Amino acid sequence: MTIEPLSGIETETLPAAGLTRRWGLQWPPIIVGAFVATALSLILISFGAALGLGMASAAPTWRDASVALWLLSGVYLIFQSLISFGCGGYFAGRVRPPYASATDDIETRDGLHGVAAWALAVLIGAVLTALIAGAANRPSATTQPPSATEPSVLSFELDHLFRAPRRPPNVDLTGERAEAARILATASSHSGVLPEDRAFLVQQVTALTGLAAPEAERRVDTTLANAKSAISRARAASIIIAFSTAAALLFGAVAAWAGAEAGGRHRDGEPIAEWMAHSNRWHKSRVADPRPLP
Repeated sequence: MTIEPLSGIETETLPAAGLTRRWGLQWPPIIVGAFVATALSLILISFGAALGLGMASAAPTWRDASVALWLLSGVYLIFQSLISFGCGGYFAGRVRPPYASATDDIETRDGLHGVAAWALAVLIGAVLTALIAGAANRPSATTQPPSATEPSVLSFELDHLFRAPRRPPNVDLTGERAEAARILATASSHSGVLPEDRAFLVQQVTALTGLAAPEAERRVDTTLANAKSAISRARAASIIIAFSTAAALLFGAVAAWAGAEAGGRHRDGEPIAEWMAHSNRWHKSRVADPRPLP
């Protein structure tokens, strides 16, 4: 009669114990990866803004920017998303303790943790963006138009429209500017500015600037053409930036998944994919029996 060794029983019970929390997320690695991705993204975005690649339709330089610069800004946004979310996913996979179950899909678990870190980093970035935008949009004499109903895109056109060499001090043109802005906004519509609206603008310019009627008509026509061009350029810039942002977030999720899988393979001492084979110099020996989670 032979007695089975106890070690054989232990090797069968350890994997079973590792299945008790098979699909649970480990939040410390996710939080670390999210913080790494957010910090690196802020650094890269700040660096791109310093180089002039942080274009937005509300930026002071958007009027003189070309479509090529808008596209280059979008490409850089995607590039920084790949780098930052890939590094964040790598940290999430690298520091995640593996399960002991031999039947567990470790790569899928690492990838899910990378995507979770990506989602948390996106939420943190959205909150930071909202806070920064709220602070930047506070009323200011230099950054805000005189009226809350006046679109900032047309502020320069309104300044040119009501510019006068002599005007009594403390004259409030808030109402006139707001009404003129609503008329200028129709310049990009299908029907354009109506004749009666154009005539009203000419009367306003004549009364508020002291210009003669022919000169006021020329100024109104020039302002209408400039407003149409400004609205079209702002709309094109917004479309490019919105598309680039969506593409950057989508590619960022893929990069976070791939980075987390690479980090998990480095953690376990396995060789990673051939397209990242140059990083195999960081590998350690394969852990024979991973420690189960508590």
